[in-house]
Amino acid sequence: MNASFDDLTPDRILDAVEAGMDCSLTGLTAPLPSYINRVYELQPVEGERLIAKFYRPGRWDRAALQDEHDFVLDCAAEEIPVVAPLALASGETIGEYEGLLYSVFPKRSGREMALHDNEGWRRLGGLVGRIHLAGAERDAENRLHMHPETTTIPEIDRLLGGGFLSRQQAGRFKEVTGRIVDIALREFQGVELQRIHGDCHRANILERPGEGLMVIDFDDMVMGPAVQDIWLLQPGHANQSRHEINLILEGYEQFMDFDDRQLRLVEILRAMRIIYFLSWCSTQIDDFKFQSNFPDWGSDGFWQREVADLEHQYHAILRDERLKGGGIF
Repeated sequence: MNASFDDLTPDRILDAVEAGMDCSLTGLTAPLPSYINRVYELQPVEGERLIAKFYRPGRWDRAALQDEHDFVLDCAAEEIPVVAPLALASGETIGEYEGLLYSVFPKRSGREMALHDNEGWRRLGGLVGRIHLAGAERDAENRLHMHPETTTIPEIDRLLGGGFLSRQQAGRFKEVTGRIVDIALREFQGVELQRIHGDCHRANILERPGEGLMVIDFDDMVMGPAVQDIWLLQPGHANQSRHEINLILEGYEQFMDFDDRQLRLVEILRAMRIIYFLSWCSTQIDDFKFQSNFPDWGSDGFWQREVADLEHQYHAILRDERLKGGGIF
């Protein structure tokens, strides 16, 4: 029998995790905020609380999820503060219940890191450098490769081919994304890809009082350029964040060398992220929760705003193209 997310009643959640962990749970099944997956806080009869994550079907297969777990476990082995999946009774970290894949984690909490001084930015950079050092140990064969050829171009084709835009907006969208891709293909030549977090913004780095920083949510890990995990930490566009970037790299390079040429990718990657999110949304339009959260998605007004944002981002890329020879960093 294959279950859907709608079938995840408290009884089924408890049955899955009790069988997978070979433990007894109380009746607590508290849902936690997560749009993509289904996440619940559980309480064993004995021991600390657990977090069970049931993965959205069709997003990642078991092999891709295993790549994520391997990365997190490699980080944990290097004493990098992450929340590693627990081994189930089978010895594996991924279980299956009525066709749904799931994992169990220890409950860990913290607060978003507050940045008050230069040392805070260096701490962030050092943490990312340690993660990338662990990430360089091996590849993730079943994960996306963050490159315009393998991600951005197919995403653009999906949006244009799916009839999501009016003819007028489709023409503007095709023109501006084509220009962005032309620059991206050139700038990505020779760029090394490795295992990275992929979604390393500050909300995914928590401060645990008395312990330090902790990185969470490796769901979007990819094989990508190291700078992807650096630009997301910036407070603004690249030309506005020179000071913070340099501080992050000071901390980063205590653990891992950084190719400064990758800084040319920052605004390109920002554009690629916009396109990625639009493409991802196009796969969710039939989901009731998506419709309630994004009621305007797909309207002509929506696409006017999104295309205007991409045109603005294209000009930010051109600005960096003009300035890179002058050494803005």
